[in-house]
Amino acid sequence: MKKILLPFLALACAMSVVAAGEDKTPQELKFTTIKENPITPIKNQNRSGTCWDYATLGYFEGEILKKTGKTYDLCEMFVANKNYMDEAIYHVRMHGSSRFSEGGSADDVLWVLANHGICPEEAMPAPGTLTGDSLANFAEFFKVLTPYVETIAKSPEDTKLTPQWKVGVQGILDAYLGKCPEHFTYHGKQYTPVSFLNSLQLNLDDYISVTSFTHHPFYSWFNIEAPYKWRQRLSYNVPLDEMMNMIDTALDNGYNVCWGGDVSEEGFTRTGLAIAADIEHAPDLTGSDAARWLKLSNQEKAESLKKMGAQTPELVPTQELRQERFDNWESTYDHVMLIYGKAHDQNGREYYIVKNSWGKAGEYEGIWYMSKAFIALNTTYVFFNRNAVPGKLNEAYSRILINK
Repeated sequence: MKKILLPFLALACAMSVVAAGEDKTPQELKFTTIKENPITPIKNQNRSGTCWDYATLGYFEGEILKKTGKTYDLCEMFVANKNYMDEAIYHVRMHGSSRFSEGGSADDVLWVLANHGICPEEAMPAPGTLTGDSLANFAEFFKVLTPYVETIAKSPEDTKLTPQWKVGVQGILDAYLGKCPEHFTYHGKQYTPVSFLNSLQLNLDDYISVTSFTHHPFYSWFNIEAPYKWRQRLSYNVPLDEMMNMIDTALDNGYNVCWGGDVSEEGFTRTGLAIAADIEHAPDLTGSDAARWLKLSNQEKAESLKKMGAQTPELVPTQELRQERFDNWESTYDHVMLIYGKAHDQNGREYYIVKNSWGKAGEYEGIWYMSKAFIALNTTYVFFNRNAVPGKLNEAYSRILINK
């Protein structure tokens, strides 16, 4: 999505504007790890809109690793198969007024685990293999599935639907993703998806979503108004500084955090870096101006950010700026990733270490360094184990029956 830098952003102070008299020579970024929690191997979602699936299952794999010391490879296509059927049913019930798409959220994965169980990767065909690809490829799949579901959802109001439309949807899902097993053998033992889930020692009541917006009261629960969050599961709303503190506290306590937010920002590169770049304060470093910056290609912007390096000025994240960007669609919800560590660069700017699902892409082989300012401005929600942040969060959770 094309971003427009609003005039008032020029008034924001930059976190790292170079003071007068200091050396403005660009510095290649050098990161020092502060905290790093264990993660399972990086995967590649390839040509499928399933970041929500890969990131959240990677999150749960990390939870299992933390709790048991065992590494599991959970099956993304099992979750996709079950979730797309649930989404199709919801879309039909809404008579086509909801969004039906490849996208989703961490709550979708939680719901599938709680209601359908899970299986290991080896219990289903490897992603893409049913269509002759080596990785997931939804290009043909959704061109077939979407019009089928839309035809049913937008049937005339006086139409009486038969149960067979679900059989048709399930047939498409099974043809492209593989049929979800009812029974399977894993390490010599027989399981069902539910019994396998139970063996993983996860308490699914422990997982919550937290956000920070002012159009709902703080310290209340609400359903985030974002296109891909079609499940009506509530998120806990807190001030921005508290949300950021929760991320830090969770990481410091050895828990990872699943992150959903906006990566279509100017400062998010395909090479492994995300900075809340303040372009209004960057001309002296780029040899350009903000108007020219908007005309650069994504690759040229990434190269400019790399050139500026540790001298890149950043916007100051505030509650008001977050809300403004959310309300005017400047900040959207379009990606899910896994935060598992913290680092800082040579100038002391802090970053989160983030696992992506684009294979070993970029300069850090599938890992992104995302500045705290970028995360603060562009987070739609964070999803994590409530035990990672003891105290008031658990108290709030215990006072409300969440629609899990």
